[in-house]
Amino acid sequence: MPRTQKNDNFIDKSFTVMADLILKLLPANKRAKEAFVYYRDGMSAQADGEYAEALENYEEALELEEDSFDKSYILYNMGLIYASNGDHEKALELYHQALELNPRLPQALNNIAVIYHFKGEKAKEAGDNDGGEALFDRAADYWVRAVRMAPNNYIEAQNWLKTTGRSQIDVYF
Repeated sequence: MPRTQKNDNFIDKSFTVMADLILKLLPANKRAKEAFVYYRDGMSAQADGEYAEALENYEEALELEEDSFDKSYILYNMGLIYASNGDHEKALELYHQALELNPRLPQALNNIAVIYHFKGEKAKEAGDNDGGEALFDRAADYWVRAVRMAPNNYIEAQNWLKTTGRSQIDVYF
C-alpha cells in the first residue's frame, strides 16, 4: 500500500491532498512526477522513523529523478538517515555526492562538519590528540563554508570557530 494511503492524521492527509493537486498541475513529465511521489513517500516514512522504507523510496526516486538539484536533496536526506543510524562513512559519502550536484547546500556542509567534530572528540577521548585536532580542523573548514553561505545559521558552530581560534572572520552577520 502506498504511503499516501496510510496517512491517518488531518495534517498528513491535507499535505497529501495538496501535494497530489500540485503534482497533477505541474508541467512535468511522468517520470519526474513519479520521482516526486517516491521522494514525498520517503520524507513521510523518514518523519515516521521508518528508515528502511524511506531509503527504499529515496532509491526509487534517485533512479527516476533526472534533475541534479532534486537529486541532491534526495542524497542529503539519505545521508541524514545513515548519520542517525551511526553509519558516518556512508553519510559522508552521500553528503559529498549531494554537494557535487548542488554546491549551495549549507546543511550538507554543516552535517559533514558535525561528523568530523564528533570523530575528533572520539579521537581525543582515545588519546589521539593530533588526530583529534586534525579532524577538528576539517570540521572547521566545512563550518566556515556553511556559515559563509548561511550567515544567520549555525550560531553554535560560529561560537566554536571563534572560541577555538579557527575563525578568520570576526563577524559573519
